[in-house]
Amino acid sequence: MQASTYGALKGSIGFGVQNQRRVSGFGELRNRTSTVSRNLCVIDRSTCCGGLCLSSAAMGAKLAGLRTGFDGISMSTLKARSVQARASDGDLENLVPSKPQGKSSGTVLPFVGVACLGAILFGYHLGVVNGALEYLSKDLGIAENAVLQGWVVSALLAGATVGSFTGGALADKFGRTRTFQLDVIPLAIGAFLCATSQSVQTMIVGRLLAGIGIGITSAIVPLYISEISPTEIRGALGSVNQLFICIGILGALVAGLPLAANPLWWRTMFGVAIVPSVLLALGMAASPESPRWLFQQGKISEAEKAIKTLYGKERVSEVMHDLTSATQGSVEPEAGWFDLFSSRYWKVVSVGAALFLFQQLAGINAVVYYSTSVFRSAGITSDVAASALVGAANVFGTAVASSLMDRQGRKSLLLISFGGMAASMLLLALSFTWKVLAPYSGPLAVAGTVLYVLSFSLGAGPVPALLLPEIFASRIRAKAVSLSLGMHWISNFVIGLYFLSFVTKFGISSVYLGFAGVCLLAVLYIAGNIVETKGRSLEEIERALSVST
Repeated sequence: MQASTYGALKGSIGFGVQNQRRVSGFGELRNRTSTVSRNLCVIDRSTCCGGLCLSSAAMGAKLAGLRTGFDGISMSTLKARSVQARASDGDLENLVPSKPQGKSSGTVLPFVGVACLGAILFGYHLGVVNGALEYLSKDLGIAENAVLQGWVVSALLAGATVGSFTGGALADKFGRTRTFQLDVIPLAIGAFLCATSQSVQTMIVGRLLAGIGIGITSAIVPLYISEISPTEIRGALGSVNQLFICIGILGALVAGLPLAANPLWWRTMFGVAIVPSVLLALGMAASPESPRWLFQQGKISEAEKAIKTLYGKERVSEVMHDLTSATQGSVEPEAGWFDLFSSRYWKVVSVGAALFLFQQLAGINAVVYYSTSVFRSAGITSDVAASALVGAANVFGTAVASSLMDRQGRKSLLLISFGGMAASMLLLALSFTWKVLAPYSGPLAVAGTVLYVLSFSLGAGPVPALLLPEIFASRIRAKAVSLSLGMHWISNFVIGLYFLSFVTKFGISSVYLGFAGVCLLAVLYIAGNIVETKGRSLEEIERALSVST
C-alpha cells in the first residue's frame, strides 16, 4: 500500500488517541432521587478507552506512511436513565441521573474550538510525513536508506509516548490551559526544525519534539473538553476531538498536493504547523481554566468565575454544590503515579488500559495497510479514491456515533462496534481463502474493509477516549488518562514492529481471523465490565464508582 493511502486511512481511524473523550457536566445533583449511602465498588463494573497504531523503524519505508484520526458532534435531549454500579457487597444499585439543565447564558463551544486546535495539530503531524517522505528523503540524501526513513516516521511515535506520560503530570501541576501553552513549545520548535533541517539528524530531532507535543495533546485535549462540557452534550463535544484529528490529517494530505510540481514544498508543509501552534497558545490565554482543577487547588473564587463564563451565573451555586458534594469532605492531595496501581484505583485504571489494548489488537492497522491492494483487486486503482472511500466511511460513522453518544450510550456503541468489526474481519478472511467466493473476492473484500472502518468509527475509535475521564476519579483523572494513552502509544509501537512478521509467517487471512477473535473477546469484556455513563455528571459517576478505602 502506498504511504499516502496508509497514512490517510490510519489517521482517519484511529486515535483516538484518540483520541477522544467526553466528560463533564456540572450541577446535576439537585434533582437526584436517591442518595448513595454505601461506597460502590468498581471491581466488577469498570470502563475503558482506545486508539490506533503506528510504524516502527524496523518496518522501514514499508510503513513509512502510517497515521491519522476522526469524529463528529451533535446534541440530544436526555431522559432519566439508570446506571448500574455493583456495590462492594455484590448488590446492584440503580442510580437515577439528574435532570438536564435549561439553557444557560454561558458559552462552551468557543473554548472547545480552541482546544481542538491541539487535535488538528495532532492529526497534521501524524499525516504530514505521508506525502513528504519521498521528497525529503531525496533532499536529505536518505532515499536509499529504508531504516532512516523509518526513523523519520517513527520518531514522532517515540516522542508521543514520552509526551503522553508527561501530559497528565503537567496538567495536574500547572493546570489545563497553562499546559496547552507549554505544549506549544515542542510543537512549534519541532515544526521549525523539520522545515529547516539540512540533515536527517535534525529532521529526527524535530519529529521527536513534535511527537512529544502531540503526546501531551492526546492527553489534555479530551481531558479539558470533558471537564468544561455540560453533561447533556458531553458526548457530542467529546467526539469532536476525533473529528478535528481527522481534519488535521486531511489538511496534511491537501498540503501535499503541490509536491509534484515543487519538490521542495515539503519544507512548507512542515512549517505551516507553526501557525496553529501559535494560535493555540493565544487562544488558551483567553480560555477559562477547568473549574474542577481550580476547585481541587482551593481556588474557589477563580472556579466560580470560570463556571460563570462556561455555564452562566445562574448555575454557579449548583455547580459549586456539585463539586463540594463530590469531595465529601475529603482533603486528599492529588494522586501520585504509584497510587494508580493501588487496590483502590487499579481496577478502573486497568479497564482503560484494556480498552486501548483491544482497540489496537482488533486489527485497524492491518485493514488500513492492506486497503490499497484490496481496492485494486476490485478495480479501484487510485490511492486517492481508496483514501476517500475509507475516509468517507469513517466520517459518516463518527458523525452517527456523535449523534447517538448521549442517547444510545457508550456501552451499547462499543458492543455494536466490536461486533461489526468481528463480522467484517471474518468477511475479509473468507474473501481471501474461500474458493467458492473467488469470483466475488474483490467486491467482498472492499465491502469488508468499508464495513470494518464504519464499525470502528461507531464506537471502538471515539468511545474509549471519551469514556476514560468519565470513569476516573478527579484525584487521579489526569494521570490515569496519561497512563492509558501511554499504553496506547506503546502498543502502537509494538504492533507496528511485529505486524508484518506475523503476516509473513501466518498469512493475512489467518491474521484477520485472529483479529476477529480479539473483537469477540472485546465484546465479552465490555459486556461484563463496562458501566454506562450517559447522562451523568462526572461527580455522580465518581461517587458511584468510588471504592472503599
